[in-house]
Amino acid sequence: MREEDLNFHWKTVVNTIRDGVMIVDRGGKIVSVNRAFETITGYSREEAIGQSCQLLRCEICKTARDPKDRAWCDLFRTGRINANRCTLTRKDGRPVHVIKNASLLHGATRKVIGAVETLTDVSDLVRKENQLQAFHQEQDREDGFQGILGASAAITRVFELVRNAARSDAPVIILGESGTGKELVARAIHDVGLRREDAFVKVNCAALNESLLESELFGHVKGAFTGAFRDREGRFEAAHNGDIFLDEIGDLSPHIQVKLLRVLEEKVVERVGANAPIPINVRIISATNRNLDALVAEGAFRKDLFYRINVIPIWVPPLRERTEDIPLLAENFLKTIGLKTGKTIPTVSPEAMALLTNYNWPGNIRELKSAFEYACVTCQEDRLEYYHFPPNILGRGAMAAPGREPGMSREEPSAGS
Repeated sequence: MREEDLNFHWKTVVNTIRDGVMIVDRGGKIVSVNRAFETITGYSREEAIGQSCQLLRCEICKTARDPKDRAWCDLFRTGRINANRCTLTRKDGRPVHVIKNASLLHGATRKVIGAVETLTDVSDLVRKENQLQAFHQEQDREDGFQGILGASAAITRVFELVRNAARSDAPVIILGESGTGKELVARAIHDVGLRREDAFVKVNCAALNESLLESELFGHVKGAFTGAFRDREGRFEAAHNGDIFLDEIGDLSPHIQVKLLRVLEEKVVERVGANAPIPINVRIISATNRNLDALVAEGAFRKDLFYRINVIPIWVPPLRERTEDIPLLAENFLKTIGLKTGKTIPTVSPEAMALLTNYNWPGNIRELKSAFEYACVTCQEDRLEYYHFPPNILGRGAMAAPGREPGMSREEPSAGS
């Protein structure tokens, strides 16, 4: 492409990029902008050109006026600005977070004739950072532990067991119904434990068939089976010096149980298709919602493996045994859902809270969270009412608010009133 062609298409190129571009003269007067600049700042091309670049009220701009040559901005002294994050003010008064880059422009005689500045809108990134910070603040609340919320006696006992288990290097098994938060407990043991600086590797033992799980846990060598095109490290090797979390361990096949027993007894693994043992140093944390005692009695789970993994058992209570924690969980779910969706619902009505505390919660905290996500979608009021929650919760012996039917707003009178 010829230079004159490039010059002809240059405006099209500049208007295509997503970053805002602004060119100023030595006095800081805007002489050109692109379309992305208009979108980011809210100022049209006609409104911006001829104005001082102070129009944008950038919080990091510094003045360093030189009366001899009219160079007034600190940029003309430093020569460039590299990836500085700052906040501009849009035409409508709203702040916009950007990353600013700027450089001087030189004429044919190498004399500085102005500067070019690019603006990358990072408002979405800043919003997500703020959300992440808010999530971390929720995790650090005093009425919880390592992201596990609750102040009931039942969950407080779990917190104490986690602290004790973290000070040990013995295998831990976490027992409890589905949805009670066993993975959070496993993560907490790692995060406050002796191996917290090393890997935490998760494996769901129920998610894969036997052959795939064996390869996933122990790795394989090239040619071990169809599709094994190269050597592959297993999860145990990846967790070396750290913790491995084996979720749903009660679903392991007898063959995998034998191999896992060897890992526990000899501290070695063998990749599928190999016979060379690989030493490992891993702490095993396991979890299950099944009755391992019954599985051992039936012969479906090896007794010797059970004794190996059942050194420090931690029972996570179901939600129905810690209903006093539901208000805390409700407050947390409202905040986190609001952070994700931007929809703020400040409170839960007394009738709705009575519904929640009287329901049996067979799906435990996972079901409670889903119920709040449903309710926040259906609610168009300033607080959650009992009829905003899923029909299955309303229809399974839950308490109904007196004098109202599901779907009736607070202002509507009940029939016969």
